[in-house]
Amino acid sequence: MFPYPAALALTLAVEIPVYAVALRRGWQVRPRTALWSALGVNLVTHPLLWWLLGPWTGRPAYPLMLVFAEVAVCAAEAGLLAWWLRRRDPLLGVLAVLANAASVTAGLICASA
Repeated sequence: MFPYPAALALTLAVEIPVYAVALRRGWQVRPRTALWSALGVNLVTHPLLWWLLGPWTGRPAYPLMLVFAEVAVCAAEAGLLAWWLRRRDPLLGVLAVLANAASVTAGLICASA
């Protein structure tokens, strides 16, 4: 398992560009707003996810808990984006799934290296 600062840095490095580009191009959000939104959703959800998953690390149920936790994170991030951007668009949920799938994949690749 990564130390927390490394895990957060990897998540931000992967998810901020995904969110920022999609929000800018798909929702015509101003660049600064897109970047702050991407950073904000991660600073809200990442520490909670890390804290909740910590006790499960190394246990057989960890993969299942990771899936449940990531589903909750995607829902939370989509909800935060909808609230902050004042947009009720279900595609924000798709964007959250895409961004989180990318960062989970990056984390798994780094962990296996």
